[in-house]
Amino acid sequence: MSAVALTSAADRAAALDAVLPELTAAFAATAEQHDRESSFPFENFERLHRHGLLALTAPPRLGGGGADLPTTLKVVEAVARGEPATALVLTMQYLFHASLDGRAGFTDDLKARVVRDAVEHGALINALRVEPELGTPARGGLPATVARRTADGWSLSGRKIYSTGSPALTWMIVWARTDEEAPRVGGFLVHRDAPGRRIEETWDHTGLRASGSHDVVFEDTPIPEHHALSPRLPGSPQPPDPAMAVWSPVLTAAIYDAVARSARDWFVQFILDRKPANLGASLSTLPRFQELVGAIDGLLLQNRVLLDSAAEGRLGAAHGGLVKHLVTENAIAAVEKAIAASGNPGLSRNNPLQRHYRDVLCGRVHTPQADVVLAGAGKSAFASLASN
Repeated sequence: MSAVALTSAADRAAALDAVLPELTAAFAATAEQHDRESSFPFENFERLHRHGLLALTAPPRLGGGGADLPTTLKVVEAVARGEPATALVLTMQYLFHASLDGRAGFTDDLKARVVRDAVEHGALINALRVEPELGTPARGGLPATVARRTADGWSLSGRKIYSTGSPALTWMIVWARTDEEAPRVGGFLVHRDAPGRRIEETWDHTGLRASGSHDVVFEDTPIPEHHALSPRLPGSPQPPDPAMAVWSPVLTAAIYDAVARSARDWFVQFILDRKPANLGASLSTLPRFQELVGAIDGLLLQNRVLLDSAAEGRLGAAHGGLVKHLVTENAIAAVEKAIAASGNPGLSRNNPLQRHYRDVLCGRVHTPQADVVLAGAGKSAFASLASN
């Protein structure tokens, strides 16, 4: 492992400042190819592993970096500036490791094994939850994936869609229900080498085409008894994790803010370089383009303030969803302004702006989605007023 994950906070910050621009440039150099081919960027994760960044947020006692949210935010932003699908897979890894100690069902041995795999071998982990019939579990409902009792533990059968990072995952937390008379619901930890698991390469998306979010199918996949992560009766209360109420929306939104910043930089350079014959000067000399770039920078400044305020604890967990929503919408609006003003060049496959636009639109998909966030904020406002 590199010094990035092992040194003091000050030394680690200096090491990150040195390595992150290099990673951004390296990831950006191959982003267009991965987008065209919808290919998974394995080499990006090899680089992250070489720099000791795949266990950055894991508990230090298990060999991880124990990074705080501001540090993690810096890394995710730098990776997303280069290749956002890589940043999305990395964010899932960071969220899992950062919340590991509070996760039900993970024994000390399982925690140690998962983190050790990341530190030593660059192993990735993600939760597989979405199904064709169910959609996202955040909206409620029982999964169709079933875990059946066996003499040695469990047997898992079902299909998961939108399984981000699937080509490279070593560990999968598969959301399933048991076949008991009163079904319980929860995660089942599956290793990539488990029998009966296969990937169907179905991911052919408009944006984040390099994320490898294929279907993963399980057919009587054996699961050890201790890999059943405390399934519960549906509707059972689960202890909230206030930290994740901030970490998840901040890091997810940061990916799309970074995409918008890459789009902004391309657009500003395009306007500087563009010198129409009838003008005899750069488009950047025209007030309407100066005003437009100012509007884009204003949106991104709002994002900077929101993300940093949330990451540094100046906004509470109750505001996490609104931060994600506002940052995402600002990012989309910023790229849309650049697209509208750039004309045909902005939509040309030879230029990255159209890729940034396709990628940034994916920000609306992630939980929590806009209707849930805004309705929750509205209910909270009414409840607060009524209680006073």
